[in-house]
Parts: sequence; C-alpha cells; structure tokens
Amino acid sequence: MTPSRHPVGTTESFRLLRRLLVYTRPHRLIMVVILLLTILASLGMYYPPILIRNAIDRWISPSTLALDVRMNGLIQTAILFFVISVASALLRYAQSLVTVRMGQKIVRAIRRDVFDKVLGLHRQYFDTTPVGRLITRVTSDVDTVQRFVSEGIVGAVADVFQIIGVFGFMIYISPILSLTLLAILPFMVLAFIFSNKRVRSANREIRRAQSALNTNAQEAITGMATIQLFTREQTARQRFAKLNRIMRDACFYEVRWFSVYFPVLELTQAVSTILVLGVGGGCIMSGWGSVSLGVLVAFLMYVRDFFRPLDGLSNRAGMLQQALAACERIFELQDEVAQVRDPDTPVARTVFPGKIEFDHVRFAYSGDTWVLRDVSFQIEPGETVAIVGATGSGKTTIINLLLRFYDIQSGQIRVDDIDVRALARHELRRHMGVVVQEPFLFSVSVADNISLLDPAISREKIEQSARYVNADHFIRHLPRGYDTILNERGGGLSAGQKQLLALARVMAQDRDSVLILDEATANVDSETEEWIQDAIGRVMKTRTGIIIAHRLSTIRHADRILVLHQGRLVAQGRHDELLQQGGYYRRLYDYLVLSNG
Repeated sequence: MTPSRHPVGTTESFRLLRRLLVYTRPHRLIMVVILLLTILASLGMYYPPILIRNAIDRWISPSTLALDVRMNGLIQTAILFFVISVASALLRYAQSLVTVRMGQKIVRAIRRDVFDKVLGLHRQYFDTTPVGRLITRVTSDVDTVQRFVSEGIVGAVADVFQIIGVFGFMIYISPILSLTLLAILPFMVLAFIFSNKRVRSANREIRRAQSALNTNAQEAITGMATIQLFTREQTARQRFAKLNRIMRDACFYEVRWFSVYFPVLELTQAVSTILVLGVGGGCIMSGWGSVSLGVLVAFLMYVRDFFRPLDGLSNRAGMLQQALAACERIFELQDEVAQVRDPDTPVARTVFPGKIEFDHVRFAYSGDTWVLRDVSFQIEPGETVAIVGATGSGKTTIINLLLRFYDIQSGQIRVDDIDVRALARHELRRHMGVVVQEPFLFSVSVADNISLLDPAISREKIEQSARYVNADHFIRHLPRGYDTILNERGGGLSAGQKQLLALARVMAQDRDSVLILDEATANVDSETEEWIQDAIGRVMKTRTGIIIAHRLSTIRHADRILVLHQGRLVAQGRHDELLQQGGYYRRLYDYLVLSNG
C-alpha cells in the first residue's frame, strides 16, 4: 500500500495545534514553572564545558605555575563540575515529574471530553459508525496525544531553549568556530522539512489503518460464534491478514521517511566536528582568532550538545505529526453535530400520566425513503397497545421516535399533550422503561446490572424488584446470588433470564409511566414465557404499555392493536374486531399462527 501523499496543510496543522493547546490554558502557571526548571537545568548542563576550557587553559597547559597550585585548581574545578551536574540532574528530575503530572491532567480532560461527546451522540451515529473506530478514538488516539502532551510540548520548548543556550555559549567562547558550524546547518534544515511532510502523511494512514484493524478485530471477536458456526475462520483470517499488511505498510512508510533525518543528522554532526577541528586546529597553530586548546575542546563538546536537542526535536516532530493525525480524528468526533438536541428552555414536568399521541408523523432515516408515512394514533394512560406488522413496517421506528433517538421530519409526537421536542431527553426517558429482544447486560454483578450502578437504589429495592418480576427464583441459584459477576453481555444466562433482569431493571429504576416491550418474548421457551408474561402483567397494571410482539398470546390480550403496513397505519382495534374485518391483519394473523406452530 502507498499512503496518501496529500497531508493536511500548514494552516490546518496550526489550527489543530491551537485547539489542542487550549487544554493547556488552565496549567499556564505550571508551564512557566516547568520552563524555568528547564532553563536552569540547561544552564547547569551546558556550563561544564566552560569549566573544561578553564581547566585546560589555566591549570593543565601553563607550565609556569607551581604544581600544587595547578592541582588545587583542578580539584576545585572538579568539585564545581560535580556540584553543577548534581544540581542539574535534580532540576531535570523535578521538571520531569511536574511535566508528566501536567500532561496526565491535560489528557484526562481530553479523554473526558471525548467520552462525554460519545455519550451525547445521536443513535444514527452509532448505527453507522463501527465500534472499533470509536474505541480507537477514545483509547489509541488519546494515548497518542498523551505522549505528545507529556513529552512533546514542553520537551520541544526545552530543546529550543537548549539549542539557543548552547549556541550562545559557542558564540561566547569562539565566534569564529560558531560561524563554521552555521555553514552546514541549512542542509540539515532542508532534510528535516522534506522528511517531516511525509511523516505527517504516513501518520494519518497509520491511524486510519489502525482504526480498520481494531474494527475488524472487535467484529471478529464479537461474532466468533457465527464465524465458527459457518466455518468462516479462513475468511476471517485472510481479512485480518490483509488489514494487518496495510498497517505494516503504513508503518514502514512512516519509518522510511522518519529514518531519513537521523543519518543526515549524524552525517552533519560528523562533518561539523571535522570542520571545527580543522578550523580550530589551524587557528591554534597559526595563533589567529584567540582559539586555544581549551576553547577547541570545549567547542567540540558543544558541537555534541548542539546536535543532541536537534535529535530530540526530530523525535518530537514525529510525535507532533502523530498527535496531529490523532487530533484530526478526535476533533472530528467532537465536532459531530448532534441531530437530536435538547431545547434551550425545556418544559419542566415531574408527572407523566402516560398519554401518547402521534399526529401525522412522517419520518425517514435518510433522504426521502419514508419509514413512517402520515401515521396518527393516540394511546390513553394505562392502556396497553400492541404494534404489529411485517419486518420493516416501522414498528421499532415508532419506539425510537417516541424516545427521541431520532427526530421526525413532519408532524408531532406528544406525551401528555407536550411535544417531545420541547422536553429534555433525559426527563422524557426517565419515565419510560424499555425491554428489548436482546437486553444488554454489563460485566458487573447481577445487583449492579439491575441498579445500573445507581447508589440511590438500595439492595432491598433491587431484590424487591427482582421478586416482583419473577427473577429472584433463578438469581438465588447463581453461584453468588445477586453478587454473581456476569460475563460479557450476560453470557451464561438464557434469553428469558436476561429479559427478567431487564424487567427488574425497569422496576428498580422507577420508570413509572410507560413500559415498552420490543419483541421481549421472541426468543424464549414457553415455560419461561409464562414467567415473563406474568411479570409483564404485574408491571403493566400501573403503566401505559406498548408491545411489539410476534407472540399471539401478547397480541390477544392487548387493549388495542395497531397494524402497520409499509409505514402506514392500516388498521387498529381489538384482536377479535380486527379478525372480523379481515384484510391485512387477518393475513398477518394467519401467518403468525403458522409460524408459531
């Protein structure tokens, strides 16, 4: 694979960097402290060559001084060298601790904002975005930014100050040798710019390839039962291998260009050393330019120290490119426009009797492919209504619209005479309990799955809710009862047991107005269905009920049945009335009788 050769422009890079640096604003004082520590540590690091120059020119080279004077001078220089080195090391240790701590705080804020954004995204985003891609945003991309924030930002500033500091010392001890060094630097700068542009492009491809690889791995692991059932292991292996090769090629492309700079840097340092040694040696032998042996030795040490932060800057430039590629993806997520938003001043309601109205509702998930076409009906408080229809007729869509996972294109949906778009989504959903065909269970205890980790729900209420919906009888037989830790997605529990836990969750959460059952008994055996139907009957006594079901027992006992066909409400009434009318409901009922045996 050849990665894209069109990296984001300089303007876009600066925009991303400015947006990232917004997270550093609360830590400006800490950054000043870090900068001061860095400057002091750099001074301590780059003053020792001056001591070496003094030791050579004052105490080693002169033969006119007494031996004891020269030895005392060397001992004092060595002690000062040691003290400065220890002080510099301690300053660098303090600077490193403060920098890492600040970096972790910044990244915590980024990770918090990313996760908060994910929690507030609309349902359609999750329907169209692979889980692996979101996981990459929250984990790998944020970790990449973390490395840059913790090591790159302050480190880059420190490297710049170190380069300026070293060059200042160079000019101080020998302007002539400093000019010699400057002659070769333009070649190194050109190599840096040339490779840096391509590293940025490669990093974008790496993040894209990693997202695809994560998505594939997540899907394969989640769907392993299907893969093994249909013996598609080889296909899954080949697909993963292909994505793995793409990831490998993207990484190799990055390394290829990133590696260009380091040989050039080393070659430049070698040529600089040769030039300084030649010019400095000539000056010493000719007695021109005030270059002594001590100055030449010290300057050669500074040449080494001058290229060290340049090496660091190159590494940090790589970090920057990786961070900018990650920031593109993170900020793209954060800029995702919410298609369903709360009103600026939501209507405040604390009591919801449970009246529901659909008034000439039209809705399409995309374009003009209408899923619901001019649907109107009304459900009275306490009434139990079943919604039936063929697959794709819009049954589940009605639930999604009622809960405001999507907003309609035209018409109105009202709860207790209030348009749902005038209510805060949290307030609307707080009064509605939902049990779907495959309830999601978390990898926590049974009790925590019922309470959803809400500390306000007592253990007594958890157990009381479980008993009320007939879940207590199987929970007590689990290895640790209510404290049994469930496997991922409730692995090990039957479909019916999951449904009973979902019903207990509704009771414990006090979803007191509306109970919505979306194919809640579709995949359970007849004995378990009796337990669930008994639990549903109890819960429905004090709530408005909306049931999407294929089971005839549920349809028969509903107060009213809404019949959907191709997005239209074609009939409504009680079971016996609709059978007498014949038409579409009669054909659907006959099909259900046959499919249920």
